[in-house]
Amino acid sequence: MLTNKHLKDLLSSALSEIDGKRQERPDLILEGWVQIADEKWKAMTQAISFEKGQLVVKVKNAALYSVLVQQEREKLLKKLQKKFPQIKNIIFRIG
Repeated sequence: MLTNKHLKDLLSSALSEIDGKRQERPDLILEGWVQIADEKWKAMTQAISFEKGQLVVKVKNAALYSVLVQQEREKLLKKLQKKFPQIKNIIFRIG
């Protein structure tokens, strides 16, 4: 089948589709937490699941939980959403 589309148009569309599929993978989103979390928190937190737009992060103690929920949630959410726009919320759980 012949088309009058330019290769650059087809390539752009294909790359957008690949990027969209990459961002749908929960494993990449979980790895994204490690990339954006502050160094001081990495050892005390772990992203454990992503479902229906919600990233669940396990936190080792109540003090850190309090800091993350009250002071850092919005900043962390914005950083994650730049890379993964489908993230709508971060839920922190002590565990």
